[in-house]
Amino acid sequence: MTERTIPALIRDNAQQFGNLPALSWPIAGGRESLDWRQTRQLIAHVACGLADLGVRRGERVALMMGNRTEHWLADLAAVHLGATPCTVYATMPPSQISYVARHSRAAIAILEGDDQLRRWLPILDELPDLRHIVVVDRSAIPTSPADLRFVAWSDVVATGRSAFETGPQPFEAGWRSASADDPLTLVYTSGTTGKPKGVLLTHRNVLANADGLDAAAQVPDHFRNVCYLPLAHIAERMVSIYLPIHKAGHVNFCADQGRLLAELAEVRPTLFFGVPRVWEKIAAGLRAAFGDLTDGGATPANPAAMLAAVGLGQVTWACSAGAPLASDVQRYFGALGLTILESWGMTETTGVATTTGVDQFRFGSVGTATAGNEIKLLADGEVLVRGPIVCAGYLQQDGTVVPAADSDGWMHTGDVGRLDDDGFLCIVDRKKDLIITSGGKNIAPALVENLLGKHPLIGQALVYGDRQPYLVALVVLDAEAARAWAAARGVDGGSLAELSEHPAIIAEISRAVDTANAELSRAEQVKRFRVLATEWTVEGGELTPSLKLMRSVVQDNHQQDIASLYGR
Repeated sequence: MTERTIPALIRDNAQQFGNLPALSWPIAGGRESLDWRQTRQLIAHVACGLADLGVRRGERVALMMGNRTEHWLADLAAVHLGATPCTVYATMPPSQISYVARHSRAAIAILEGDDQLRRWLPILDELPDLRHIVVVDRSAIPTSPADLRFVAWSDVVATGRSAFETGPQPFEAGWRSASADDPLTLVYTSGTTGKPKGVLLTHRNVLANADGLDAAAQVPDHFRNVCYLPLAHIAERMVSIYLPIHKAGHVNFCADQGRLLAELAEVRPTLFFGVPRVWEKIAAGLRAAFGDLTDGGATPANPAAMLAAVGLGQVTWACSAGAPLASDVQRYFGALGLTILESWGMTETTGVATTTGVDQFRFGSVGTATAGNEIKLLADGEVLVRGPIVCAGYLQQDGTVVPAADSDGWMHTGDVGRLDDDGFLCIVDRKKDLIITSGGKNIAPALVENLLGKHPLIGQALVYGDRQPYLVALVVLDAEAARAWAAARGVDGGSLAELSEHPAIIAEISRAVDTANAELSRAEQVKRFRVLATEWTVEGGELTPSLKLMRSVVQDNHQQDIASLYGR
């Protein structure tokens, strides 16, 4: 019997659910799709084409593409060869790409087009292990001077198709030799604490995670989802690559996050994952369109219509992870009949380490350890995880792997948490982010920021105060909510910059700060704040590609604002 691996599951899906849709993407006038039988066949063609380029078991394949079918197929084709795919964040500058490519010793890079090539061309001479660059957009390949390292994606597919049709035996024998403990993917952490680490995840890690998540939250069979977050992030990889393979689901690609709402309306997913910022933006849009209908516990007049308006009317499994989700956002969607399950984990735990089902859901908690895994707290509250979801380790540039867990198998996560009497976990903050005031008080900034974020006008917030006598906050308006709020009250000013300086807006933010402070101890209260004129973005470097706040970057960019809040 073939060992349980990702290629084995894909084979099973092609045999048992061959006519069900697997991958879809928008085209002019509609959508195009591949069923599971066609998907496996294309994976085989790409794999044979990559083998013709010399890709062998144990090598690494770098991928830099948007959320598109070729990205998915290339990733799984490499896996079928026993090679390890590694998706590079599309926003990485050449210096960071060079680091990842050199560290992983990537033999092949598969790029989308002009933008990706512009980032790679300056560093190609720094990458002695890189033999070929496959480009999806043939027209982007440099023609002068001629460089035999460049190959068009269509040529790889055509060569592979011919090879497979001539003899599929090498392809079939190749994936059947895979072991559950073979590397499945190499995921680089987003680097908020320094240089990215290359986390090696195995087939066993990923399938244990899928099994645990399914047991806790009953992931629907043959679900539909929208793939829109970077596939370099473990959460999107689980939701849009591995869970669809595990459940024979249907992945719908959204290459432009700005079109997410349009894609949701068209796809009408049954499963939807979003980081907190995405849920907050959707909630802000609903509030702007329908008003804050849940104030005072009121029940919306037509919650089904509201969810349908943002394409979430058929969702039966909704999840948030990556950072704490504000409780008012959870309650808002809960009043509409949609429970957002909050999960917790990290790349090293293959994504989700704790979660709940709808019946066990508790506000403020990220649930309990998934089946087959354990969690415990150290004396200082740091959360430790042990079980089959803990990664194989960190790849070193010489090819060795250093374990991520200690000698007893415990992964030290760097997150601080609390466990209630029933074993439900509440995450307090990142250990490194805890603020120690000049008075010696330990404060979790995420707690304060989440309370500030309960007000719909506040889209983003950063609390500062390490070694300071009191806390201050930098606040960014939610653009949609701010414009709607201003219009409803006859407040002039259309741009975010103008609204951020309007006295009525400042007064409302001041009330929001007072409301948050009422739920905090004296040491945790924000004494002064500043409303900023622009949002924090990935492009600006203030957010990671997975939309996590880069505290050090924000603090560096706003040193003068912070200093002024302390009267300096």
